[in-house]
Amino acid sequence: MVVYAGQGDAARSMALLWRAAGSGEVRTGPGPKPGLTVDLIVDAAIAVADEDGMPGLSMRAVGERLGRTAMALYTYVPSKSELIDLMHDHALAELPGDYDLARGWRAAVRAWAQDQWEFYLRHPWVLQVSQARPVLGPHEYDMLDNLLRILFETGLESKILRRLVGTLVGFVRGAVQVVAESRQAPDETGVTDDEWWYARSALLKEVSPDFAERFPNVVKLDSDRAFEVMDETVPYLEREARETFASGMTVILDGIEATIERSIPG
Repeated sequence: MVVYAGQGDAARSMALLWRAAGSGEVRTGPGPKPGLTVDLIVDAAIAVADEDGMPGLSMRAVGERLGRTAMALYTYVPSKSELIDLMHDHALAELPGDYDLARGWRAAVRAWAQDQWEFYLRHPWVLQVSQARPVLGPHEYDMLDNLLRILFETGLESKILRRLVGTLVGFVRGAVQVVAESRQAPDETGVTDDEWWYARSALLKEVSPDFAERFPNVVKLDSDRAFEVMDETVPYLEREARETFASGMTVILDGIEATIERSIPG
């Protein structure tokens, strides 16, 4: 399920996203002032999405959580579309606002990536909000600005840093999405990851007796024990994703250092 941000009224959505601090009681329509605020509604909506995912999110579900009808919410939030924008940006406010550069940009980038990873696992529904059309809220810009502050320490030019931002954001989202989906899969399918893999991988020799000849490089990985994982306390797919994340970050950071060496004399 993919959700596109910015599907509601642009002026209303941006006004709500960028409202002044303490103005959580901004109203968007006529009528008596109910005992609610935009922030209360957004907090309730995030709680619904955390528990039930995007499919369970509705104005009615949020209203029920607050002990109100869906109609009571429209005084503050015009529609579900604007609510998703607000939820996305409000959730991003959880991310740290600063990173210690005393140990260098490399350690700071790794810390940033780890914080992103943990954030997405707390709020897996955020991964369903497409990056094709960003929300353009203040906390989204805070996240971007904090990462750029770290990357500017590399001394690389802005054009390169712009692409590095896309690389890092895309890599973390892609890696953690596997974990988020693997955690949801048993409830959705009634089968654990390990059960699924063992049932199907065991059938490969039966359905493809010439597997080794057809896919020699895949077999080489297996013979080189590349599929072995160290941590047996978590499901297979999650172990794979975590190790991919760790090793992938090392490769990206090494690549940044190589780019620095090529781009900056001395």
